Amino acid sequence: MPLGTLDRTPPPFFKQGPSALSKLMVCSALALFLMVADARFKITQPVRSAVALVVFPAQWLAMRPVLAVRYVGDYFSGLHQAKVDEEEARRKLILQAQRANQVEQLTIENAQLRKLLGLRERLTTPSTAAEVLYDAADPYTRKVIIDKGVMAGIEAGSPVIDESGVLGQVTRVHPLISEVTLVTDREQAVPIINTRTGARGIAYGDAGAHGSGGLELRYMAANADVQEGDLLTTSGVDGVYPPGIPVGKVQKVERRPDSAFARISCQPQALVDGARHVMVLKPLLNQIPPRPQPEDAPPTAPGKRSALQKGAAKP
Repeated sequence: MPLGTLDRTPPPFFKQGPSALSKLMVCSALALFLMVADARFKITQPVRSAVALVVFPAQWLAMRPVLAVRYVGDYFSGLHQAKVDEEEARRKLILQAQRANQVEQLTIENAQLRKLLGLRERLTTPSTAAEVLYDAADPYTRKVIIDKGVMAGIEAGSPVIDESGVLGQVTRVHPLISEVTLVTDREQAVPIINTRTGARGIAYGDAGAHGSGGLELRYMAANADVQEGDLLTTSGVDGVYPPGIPVGKVQKVERRPDSAFARISCQPQALVDGARHVMVLKPLLNQIPPRPQPEDAPPTAPGKRSALQKGAAKP
């Protein structure tokens, strides 16, 4: 082959063009220009919107399998949780039915025993529904304000409960509103009875420094039969709270060798920090009929004491 016919230019594979350093400088300058232009004039925003619009169908199709797998996993997880909840609900329903049958039987037996012993029937406590308006402004007390007052028949000293238990007691009454001192207030005390042992005591408020508080079962002997989880209900001996209303549950029992009394902390059963709707009960003492006087004794005017009462009052 004659040498003149050979093409002396290199093939395209070996053509290098501009150097790598030149390409780097041009690309860096272009990138810097685009960054400044985008920051100043937002020139790439339409481009981004157009690219996002074009790419969206592909993204949507690519996410379908992932969402399908996630949906199937959530479905089976929810199905399993639903079965667990159904079993738990059935178990609670059976327990509630059993307790309802026992309560009905015990109610019948109680009525029969009361008739046999000649005791009076249990009092039915009248109640008034109310709504909590706001917390009291005093940060050193635990009080709330409800929307019922004297015009609704609310009396000072009336117990207040919610759907879970004793919430507190009415301590101040106004025409349209009333002030309720919660059971966690340090000045509040509720006579209680331990449903497991039948032992009586007094639960005092034990409000904490940060607003939340609990109850403290004071003056219980160090060897008293009190365990964590014991339910405390109202005893009804104070003439204020009807018996049998839940007050709290024993949370912690500390028996110290240097003290004759145990330190017993309790958790209130009522929603002392979040109650919204409450029931105001009539004080139990107002429902008990007065003690009958002897037939030969003269009637005593209200506000006056008999000679026997005056003599008993003298030391």
